[in-house]
Amino acid sequence: MGLVGAQENGSGEMGLSGIALGTKNKYKRMDSELSEDHDDPSHHHHQEDRASSIRKYVFACAVFASLNNVLLGYDVGVMSGAILFIQEDLNITEVQQEILVGILSVVSLFGSLAGGKTSDVLGRKWTMAIAAVIFQAGAAVMTLAPSFQVLMIGRLLAGVGIGLGVMIAPVYIAEISPTVSRGSLTSFPEIFINLGILLGYVSNYAFSGLPAHINWRIMLAVGILPSIFIGFALFVIPESPRWLVMQNRVDEARSVLLKTNEKESEVEERLAEILLAAGIGNAEKCEEKAVWCELLRPSPAVRRMLITGFGIQCFQQITGIDATVYYSPEILKGAGIEGNSKLLAATVAVGVTKTVFILFAIMLIDKLGRKPLLYLSTIGMTICLFSLGFTLSFLGKGEIGIALAILSVCGNVAFFSLGIGPVCWVLTSEIFPLRLRAQASALGAVGNRVCSGLVAMSFLSVSRAISVGGTFFIFSAISALSVVFVHTLVPETKGKSLEQIELLFQDKREWQRSEVELGDVEQLVQKE
Repeated sequence: MGLVGAQENGSGEMGLSGIALGTKNKYKRMDSELSEDHDDPSHHHHQEDRASSIRKYVFACAVFASLNNVLLGYDVGVMSGAILFIQEDLNITEVQQEILVGILSVVSLFGSLAGGKTSDVLGRKWTMAIAAVIFQAGAAVMTLAPSFQVLMIGRLLAGVGIGLGVMIAPVYIAEISPTVSRGSLTSFPEIFINLGILLGYVSNYAFSGLPAHINWRIMLAVGILPSIFIGFALFVIPESPRWLVMQNRVDEARSVLLKTNEKESEVEERLAEILLAAGIGNAEKCEEKAVWCELLRPSPAVRRMLITGFGIQCFQQITGIDATVYYSPEILKGAGIEGNSKLLAATVAVGVTKTVFILFAIMLIDKLGRKPLLYLSTIGMTICLFSLGFTLSFLGKGEIGIALAILSVCGNVAFFSLGIGPVCWVLTSEIFPLRLRAQASALGAVGNRVCSGLVAMSFLSVSRAISVGGTFFIFSAISALSVVFVHTLVPETKGKSLEQIELLFQDKREWQRSEVELGDVEQLVQKE
């Protein structure tokens, strides 16, 4: 249960009920609503039925909105194995191999940049549709590619589609989700990325026995199938109520909120919050400042948001997760595993580990909070990356070295999935104010994709220069820096509305005070 009577708006001064924020009066309205519910058993039963139905509906929306992320995950997973056969079939060089793998992440930044404006103009829902169409066109071109040049054209198209999809899904889910479950639901895109990676690994293993000029084409072609489900999803999911408010379609926004909020009594209050955050409540308009102008010349609060959002996105990638996923066959070959079938079978174990641990993250993110998971994740990754570097550098290619290498790789992806993987997207979809959310999230996604591309396109060259083990020592040092970043610059956002989170960045001291108040609220609810 959330704090009903203490919702904060974008002004940071008064709750919508006229009660000063941060005072003892913040509990008053919740108590009165609890009393009213207990006085009417039939009403309470009706509320329970309605709440159950709405939870299922919001869950379905989050699942359908995350389907584009399967495409990204599948591409990452399948390319790790397909590249072995593409190299054999098309006779590409090591540099071309790096470019082919990494260019998708670099090009996706253009999709992410365009995604912010596109989603503000066309809506969150139809931006997801455009992303799917562009990606599927790229996948089709790659499947039929007769040469490296045509294959690159397909990768460019797929990259733009991925950039759009990766940026918009967390924003959409955050905007339709109830506060109490927003963290777990906004983590769904990361679940589907991991599911896609696992499916890509399985596809590699399943089709590896076919001739080299056919198997990689089938592997890439399978990625076209999710488009059928994405098309169906467009007829199920609603538009974001916050986007509808920005378009002055307030009645439609109210209708969506009625479908996604468990208590009807909260709908008008939530709607009023959104109106105020959008700057059009009481016939007021947003100040005329252009969004990009505000992002390029930010206020102190927006600057803190940008540092947190952009920083956590970059750290997610520069700690080397894409190197681990894209080049896991190369890494494990360096540890002593021989034969393509054995290498691809070992990568399936990596994919299973990555997928299983993201499920633990979903269960814990709204219970433990974002920051504890980030601590656990970044510290665990630092240890595993150091262990992998040590194993590859000093333990040779014996059975112990192979076992420790597999354990370190699986441990690294497990800790990634448990924290920084999903929490990164949750935070960047939560912390920005409504007027900036889409384009600021797009900027964060650009940082993510650029770092991903740099790692993917340089890993083999750097590994040849300083060894694979030495490269992972560097990743370990960067991961240690991410622990410091989380401690100093990331606030806890668990249990707060999107409008309340905006206030955390107005004054850094609010971070600690709001966390204490959140604990007070949870204790009060437990007593009730």
